[in-house]
Amino acid sequence: MLDVGLVKALANTNRLLVLDWLRDPRAHFPPQRDGDLVREGVCALYIAEKLGVSQPTCGEHLKVLSQAGLVRGKKIKQWVFYRRDEERIAQVKEMMSGDW
Repeated sequence: MLDVGLVKALANTNRLLVLDWLRDPRAHFPPQRDGDLVREGVCALYIAEKLGVSQPTCGEHLKVLSQAGLVRGKKIKQWVFYRRDEERIAQVKEMMSGDW
């Protein structure tokens, strides 16, 4: 059964964009000084910039995605880096493709 948090996470175009970009971060984001784009994830500042939104707005999107288990954050120094949780995304795809 799909929970409300998951539906909320998937019901927003900006959040879907973030998930798409994080699928191949090297194609969508510049190299970072701290943290590898693939291993550690993408700095929230780069995600906010690419979305064209403020850092607090981006933070809210990332919070919703995190609460749904679709992304994971990792703090490095004073920044938080985000990457997709591929295992959880596979589970969600399986749930959504099943019989209702």
